[in-house]
Amino acid sequence: MRHRDPKQEQQWVLPDFENTRIAFSSKSDIELLETERMFRLMNSPWLVSMGSFIAKIAMKANFPLVERTIKNTIFKQFCGGVTLADCQETIDLLAQYNALSILDYGAESKSDEQELDRTEKELINAIEFAASNTSVPVVSSKLTSLVANEILEKKQLGEVLTKGEEEQYNRFVDRITRACTRAAELKVGVFIDAEESWMQDVMDDIVTDLMRTFNRERITVYNTYQMYRHDKLSQLRSDHLKAKEEGYILGAKLVRGAYMNKERARAEAYGYASPIQKNKESTDRDYNAAILYCIDHFEEIALCNASHNVDSVKLMAREILDRGLPRDHQHLNFCQLQGMSDHLTYNLAQGGFNTAKYVVYGPIKEVAAYLIRRAEENTAVTGEMSRELQLIRREIKRRKL
Repeated sequence: MRHRDPKQEQQWVLPDFENTRIAFSSKSDIELLETERMFRLMNSPWLVSMGSFIAKIAMKANFPLVERTIKNTIFKQFCGGVTLADCQETIDLLAQYNALSILDYGAESKSDEQELDRTEKELINAIEFAASNTSVPVVSSKLTSLVANEILEKKQLGEVLTKGEEEQYNRFVDRITRACTRAAELKVGVFIDAEESWMQDVMDDIVTDLMRTFNRERITVYNTYQMYRHDKLSQLRSDHLKAKEEGYILGAKLVRGAYMNKERARAEAYGYASPIQKNKESTDRDYNAAILYCIDHFEEIALCNASHNVDSVKLMAREILDRGLPRDHQHLNFCQLQGMSDHLTYNLAQGGFNTAKYVVYGPIKEVAAYLIRRAEENTAVTGEMSRELQLIRREIKRRKL
């Protein structure tokens, strides 16, 4: 552990995540007021529920008016653009404030082979685009956009695949391997997103093979650990021991999780024990324990704390400072979604930490499911104003708008 230099004591101050001046420094007055309006609308549960229902139907029916409305409102808040080139403005703006960008093509759950090939091409394009931007160290990929879900589900169940299914599975492995090969060549990282438990085990095996191949000299591939699952802390530890024994770096992106209700409902319907933690306190406990474990072994584990939880962010930042670790070490990273938690991103960046925004992009139809999840996540619980909205309004008051 390093010792602090008294002459540089001011550099060892924990960021003030209540500092709205820094948090919203990138927004003009008009943009701040537009953001307040967006979050105010999303804090109305009935409005979000009705809007999500209408949007799902309208997108399937190909109503251009609805698509334009989405593009000018929620898409503008949470996405970088339709194309990679569109994202450059967001990337450059974040870079001005010392924040990084993580590119994420919004395609999900594909099954048509032409669509799957197109998604692979888009992923490799994103990797090459990232390599040309010093502030884009990582791209993100969903494996369910590279293979039909039913193939992964059958594989996990141990069912025998038909000849055609086996060929599809092999093409899928080739797709993600080609993408990671290109990423390793260009020194770009790849986050592999987590999915539902009934296909996650087979994905974990694939990602482990990728890490074993590409994470020898430097970090390229990261797996994602959904800590609302009660088995993920123990898996993180065992995965680290395996990586250490076999001589590769473990990439670990930590998230709380995104499929809780679906997981519990399926477990009840099929009569098996739910993989989800019994309560939020258990999730928070395991999440923070995972942060500490990764920091304890930061030279062997490349960590990304992908959280909007201020307590978990404070914990990691405080540990980095108290242990005298390099705030810009490539294995010590934070990230948040574009359009959310600017009080975390910009204050971390101001404090010299590695922090990034997930910059999601793609045609409106491709990112619609992602946008609906963002709106639903931001809906106020029990009618209370969200923390995000409180901070935005505080900054509006500070600016006397």
